[in-house]
Amino acid sequence: MTTPKNLNLFLSGIVVIIAGVVYGGHPTYIMPELLGFEVIDLELKNMLRAVMGIYIGVGLFWVLGSIKAELWYGATLCNVLFMGGISFGRIVSTLFDGISPLFTPALVLELLFFVWGWYNLKTFKEF
Repeated sequence: MTTPKNLNLFLSGIVVIIAGVVYGGHPTYIMPELLGFEVIDLELKNMLRAVMGIYIGVGLFWVLGSIKAELWYGATLCNVLFMGGISFGRIVSTLFDGISPLFTPALVLELLFFVWGWYNLKTFKEF
């Protein structure tokens, strides 16, 4: 793994996989403890576990992209779009809903991963 070109993918992949497991691993226990709301409805459990699946799948793609050169560009582009999109959503929420003490550090990390990935795409123009 070439550093820092691949480190962005590897670190953000691990973070997103962990976040996915937190969201969907045991939502009836974790969500009340972490976010203060009960997860009772089957549909909400299903949605949280689907988010877990998306996060694990995307995170694995990024980790693989950090290891396999032929996946690097696609994984980095995916990473930039994901981190940019989730940052945008959190910024909109901050403007309309207020500052979240729990998710502001996540926003900072997501913006850092977004900028780092964008920089890597511009610096390392490999396919």
